[in-house]
Amino acid sequence: MAAKVYDFFKGSFLTNDDALKNWRFILFAAALAMVMIYTGHSFEKKVHRMAQLTDQVSELRSEYLDGQDQLMFIQMESRVAENLKNSGVGPAEHPPLKIVVRSKMKDK
Repeated sequence: MAAKVYDFFKGSFLTNDDALKNWRFILFAAALAMVMIYTGHSFEKKVHRMAQLTDQVSELRSEYLDGQDQLMFIQMESRVAENLKNSGVGPAEHPPLKIVVRSKMKDK
């Protein structure tokens, strides 16, 4: 038993007659480990990108709501009248008149 352990640590399993199948397995395991490491890194990169995009979406949403609030404040009638007061434009004193056009239809 001790001889087998000693041979294992010495690396004789890589140089004996059956070493080809051991090398194939070692290379397969190494390739599989590299694929697993690559997919793990790729997954982490995607998770970080998703978190970044989520933060960006929430920031843009808050900017949109701020802009919407500002627009509603600017569009208020009292605010528009105040801004146009210096130019001489003001609210109408009389309501607008509705013009109705009646056309005579000829019977055919």
